[in-house]
Amino acid sequence: MEKESERQLTILTEIAEGRPITQRAIADKMGVALGLVNLYLKRLVRKGYIKVSTIPSNRIKYLLTPKGVAEKARLTYEYMGYSLQLYRKTRSTIREGLEPLLEKGVRRIAIYGTSEAAELTFLTLRELGLEVVAVIHEDGETGAFLGLPVFTLSDFPSEELDLIIIASFTDNRRDISNITKQGFPPERILTLNH
Repeated sequence: MEKESERQLTILTEIAEGRPITQRAIADKMGVALGLVNLYLKRLVRKGYIKVSTIPSNRIKYLLTPKGVAEKARLTYEYMGYSLQLYRKTRSTIREGLEPLLEKGVRRIAIYGTSEAAELTFLTLRELGLEVVAVIHEDGETGAFLGLPVFTLSDFPSEELDLIIIASFTDNRRDISNITKQGFPPERILTLNH
């Protein structure tokens, strides 16, 4: 999905919620300059997707038009298609990275992290028939994640593991350092972004 379409969808969604909203609040939410939001709003008014009301005279209220509702639905559908395509591509990439584990005899795995990347990693490992024995949360949060126990790194008996997968697409140097400080061998740590 193009950035412009994504931004238009964000603005239309904010307006559709019906809460009082300012240009500054929209700019903060989108992480863009206030002037850019003003430009988008003017463009959306020109296209007939929103109208501006000034009641009382010192307050501006944005309203979605029927044409704007249709455009929001179209952009939402486009965004969903884009998201599903990205999801499938990410799952495929993770699967390609994890399939070699089968040949190496890896069976008992812990996932390091509880993000969306951890969910995708979990699903892929299960699909491959590999056993996920636990989830380790880097911030010490315990409980359950996808039906698995969540341990702190210091509380998990690492000798029961063949591998720890750091389930994140960001820089993992700090995580690798934390894991190796607990005595886990670096050659038994796998990252998704290697």
